[in-house]
Amino acid sequence: MQNPPPGQPSAPTGQQSSLGMAPNLAAMLCYLGALAVHVIVGLIFFFVEKENRFVRFHAMQSVLYVVACTAVMIVLAILNGIIAVVFSVAASATNSGIIGMLVGLITMVIWLVIPLIYIGGLILGGIKAYQNTKFKFPIIGNLAEKIASGGN
Repeated sequence: MQNPPPGQPSAPTGQQSSLGMAPNLAAMLCYLGALAVHVIVGLIFFFVEKENRFVRFHAMQSVLYVVACTAVMIVLAILNGIIAVVFSVAASATNSGIIGMLVGLITMVIWLVIPLIYIGGLILGGIKAYQNTKFKFPIIGNLAEKIASGGN
């Protein structure tokens, strides 16, 4: 992951956010909530906070994380549908229930693991934000930093 050097806090300590809370608490709150609420909370913190780049960064990163995870889940759902149809046709053509059972098992594992990864990422982001660490997720972290700093 792309993090600042060890021993250097990323967030200015002692400052308050525009909402009157500690920056690490405000940044952590951006990672909390259910999917729709999560995006709304992140966007509220991003647009309300004008001064503190640490809070703006974590707010935007949390929103981009949800968008990226949602996009991955949509793509997986489409691929899952295609694979299910193809293997259902193959299973009926060969009169074999093993193929259908195998596809069902793989599908079940995928749909159990993806939400766990999503929740784990939110927890990790929230913990790092609370620890005053500017932790960046791969790819979206750099994009969030660019957006939070005004595109410079």
